[in-house]
Amino acid sequence: MTENNRKNEILVLLTDRWCDWEASYAIAVAEAFGGYEVKTIAIDNVPVKSMGGIRANIDYRIRDYQNFDNTAIAILPGGLSWEENDYEEITAFIKNLAEKGITIASICGATTYLCRHGFLNHVKHTGDSAELFQSQEGYTGQDLYVPAQVVVDGGFITANETAAVEFAYEIFKLLQVDSEEEMAQWLDNFKYGAVR
Repeated sequence: MTENNRKNEILVLLTDRWCDWEASYAIAVAEAFGGYEVKTIAIDNVPVKSMGGIRANIDYRIRDYQNFDNTAIAILPGGLSWEENDYEEITAFIKNLAEKGITIASICGATTYLCRHGFLNHVKHTGDSAELFQSQEGYTGQDLYVPAQVVVDGGFITANETAAVEFAYEIFKLLQVDSEEEMAQWLDNFKYGAVR
């Protein structure tokens, strides 16, 4: 895909008390250096407050988002409300994304939500713990659970709550935000430190 016709919109799906740090590496680099445009999306257009107290304005309401021609990826940061809500509108939206072949990247509590709604039953995946996933009604993907920081398979990127750096790196590779060498250097610096 050439620069002129690649999809360049990144959707960040926000819920109440979203974990502001979990997608921050990915979206900052992709927007500032990768030529992508980050947009927020939620059930309604009321600003959503993060765990850190950041109020994020919403660019799109899910029900109004109908044209996926420019959608490169959807990122679901974790947060305290994923386990407390069924979010039927979000579930339908994620099904729509998956059917259109748009990668869904989830971390922390968002992976638990995907597991509870059956999205991870047929792809290799990870999350905060196998035990947590096994306690979720609707989950039958135990044999595909991988105890890892991040797993990429079948149109899904899943990561546990401690994997914001590795999560970003897999998103960078998918979006080709830089050369392989530069992305590998970024991972090394942010995982192990620039000074050792």
